[in-house]
Amino acid sequence: MSEFREQIEAAIPALRRYARALTRDAETADDIVQDTLVRALRSEHLFHGGDMRAWLYTILTNLNRNRLRTLARRPVLAPIKDSDATTSGPDSGGRDIVRALEMLTEEQRSALLLVVLESLTYREVSEVQGVPIGTVMSRLARARNEIKAYLDGERPALRRVK
Repeated sequence: MSEFREQIEAAIPALRRYARALTRDAETADDIVQDTLVRALRSEHLFHGGDMRAWLYTILTNLNRNRLRTLARRPVLAPIKDSDATTSGPDSGGRDIVRALEMLTEEQRSALLLVVLESLTYREVSEVQGVPIGTVMSRLARARNEIKAYLDGERPALRRVK
C-alpha cells in the first residue's frame, strides 16, 4: 500500500469523529466520510504534499457545506424528540452542550470542533475553512461566548439584519 493511502487510512477515525460531531447524525456522517475518501483517492494527483489531515478536513468541510446548501432549499420536517423536553438533573448537562452547539452557526461550530475535538491549530483551521487566521480566532471567541451565555441561561442576543 502506498504512503498516500496509509495516511488516508490513518485519518479515517478522526474524520468520522469530526463528521459525527459536525452533522449530529451517524449515517450522514458516514456518508460524508465515504464521499471524502472517494474524492481524496480520486484526487491523489492533486495532493502535492503538506498536511494530509488538513486536506481531508477541507474536503469533508466542503462536502458538508454542499449538503447544507441542498438541505436549505427544501423544508425540513423533524419530529419532536424526548430530548426536546426541558429536564433537570445530572443528565441534563450533556443535552445543554448539544443544544448550545446546535445554536452556533455552521462556521463557528466547525471551527470549534476542529480546535477542541480534533486538536488542529488555528492555522490549520484557517486552511481548512479557507479564511484568515483572525477570522478563525473571531469565530472561536464568538462560539465560546455563545455557549457560555447559553449555559449561564442568558437569552440570545438579537442580531441586526440589514
